[in-house]
Amino acid sequence: MSKELTLKIEGMTCGHCEMSLTKELSKLDGSANVKVDSKTGTATLEVADDVQSDDVESAVAEAGYTLTSLNA
Repeated sequence: MSKELTLKIEGMTCGHCEMSLTKELSKLDGSANVKVDSKTGTATLEVADDVQSDDVESAVAEAGYTLTSLNA
């Protein structure tokens, strides 16, 4: 099974930001349909049910950004 997440992310400003974040979020277990929008500061994706919010926050931080909210 999978769950859909909507993330609010601080610090994105351009297409390169979107690519960096997409790359990191795509590494999460079961990730699919990763969509990142720097204009709105949001990302949506599907992940495996066992992915924890700490895993998502770590992926965002690895890309150099700050997760400000996560809605499952």
